[in-house]
Amino acid sequence: MTAKWTSDDVPGQHGRLAVTAADHQPRFHTGSAAKPSRRTLPPRAAYALAALVIGLGLFASVTPSPLYRTYSVLWHFSPLTLTLIYATYAFGVLAALLLAGGVSDDVGRRPVLLAALGALMASTVLFMLADSAAWLFIARGLQGLATGAGLSAASAALLDLHPRRDPAGVGLTNATAAAGGIGAGALVSSSLVQLGTAPRVLPYVVLFVLFAVAFAGAYWMPEPVLARGRFRLTAERPSVPAVVRRPFLLAALAVLSSFSIGGLFFSLGPQLAAHLFGSANVIVSDIGIVALAGSAVIAQLLTGRTAPWIGTGAGSIALAAGMVLIVIAAVTDSGAGYLAGSILGGAGFGAAFLGGLRALVAAIPPGHRAGVMAAFYIAAYASLSVPAVLAGLVITHIALSSTFEVFGSVVAGIALIVAFETWRTRPARMRAAAERDAVATANDIHPVTITDRHPRSPRSPAMNGTFTATDGVQVTIHTYTAPEEAG
Repeated sequence: MTAKWTSDDVPGQHGRLAVTAADHQPRFHTGSAAKPSRRTLPPRAAYALAALVIGLGLFASVTPSPLYRTYSVLWHFSPLTLTLIYATYAFGVLAALLLAGGVSDDVGRRPVLLAALGALMASTVLFMLADSAAWLFIARGLQGLATGAGLSAASAALLDLHPRRDPAGVGLTNATAAAGGIGAGALVSSSLVQLGTAPRVLPYVVLFVLFAVAFAGAYWMPEPVLARGRFRLTAERPSVPAVVRRPFLLAALAVLSSFSIGGLFFSLGPQLAAHLFGSANVIVSDIGIVALAGSAVIAQLLTGRTAPWIGTGAGSIALAAGMVLIVIAAVTDSGAGYLAGSILGGAGFGAAFLGGLRALVAAIPPGHRAGVMAAFYIAAYASLSVPAVLAGLVITHIALSSTFEVFGSVVAGIALIVAFETWRTRPARMRAAAERDAVATANDIHPVTITDRHPRSPRSPAMNGTFTATDGVQVTIHTYTAPEEAG
């Protein structure tokens, strides 16, 4: 009898025990690529396309932001209306993830990406034609629904299409595409608005062209899902398989702290920057968002190959410190402090987000990729939208600096909790717990004594024990750990 205790190479997992007879081979899930019946993009180009869709989804989310002041003056709506417009987008994303988050696991990645990109192009046309706040509600709602569907399918496609099936590489690509999309969207949109040439149209023309390019690429993309079923649109609770729940919890905590600072910046950052720098320039107003996203990308590139738990923990501490600097800057009217806090907080945002995401993507079984990534983005967009909506409501009752004090302190506190939880569940500690559980489980099968134990290595079983039961049956237990846990 052989008992194999494996964590599926997932950092921080206790693992599971599988008992097989010695003369039977374990079964593995394997996939084979069918020959395409049409001309398709090369795998590397298809992988880059999936990353582009993720980046464009976040790019589009911030494109209208520099125009909100113009919209409110032109159509005479209140800050509450502005908050509700943003909430329409955020809850559109959440609705799409709840209703259609796992659809691409059934019908394929290409159909979902094509539908999502088509809807995103339609939403940009609505923005161009908008002549009242009602148009903004419709355009933002459609944009949110399309973004939710596209993000889930594109994130799953990254896992399908990576040339070496490297979860660490997929996590890095996903995280940098998201952060880069936010920074590029804020910078490009604010620059085009500041130019003054058709400011309510030109940013959306650029966005439409980018979506059209991505749509053409999605049409020629190879379909990674070979066994497809019927389209079903049903409201389902986000599904996270048991083997993924621990890394999902860590990733959800990391995205809670990192995207919360993003939500605060999107709702109040431009107002605070305009006040601190004493400028009406749209680019200056968005400098905090650009600095946040830019430093996040740099931090992700620097921490892309470190152990995920180190990136998440150190990033969360940096995020908390950056948020404290921003709160101090808001109280003391310091533009330099605000910029420094944005850079430090952005670096923490990038490292924490990437660390949690890397641990998660390494654990997702092939048949659950879209569903699990949908659940992850539900946590992300809830973290992004709820603070933004609440801050938009609170600022109508208290001062801008006081609002930043309250919400900034909460975000810093959440980040410190994430750092503590990451340290508490670090792989070395969980590995020891896995060994104890493995012995205890084997003992339930047969009373055992250890007769042999082999040394550990990052690329070999963390524990390789041969146990002899009292009835003479030998039981072998292996506890495996991921290579990146060596850090």
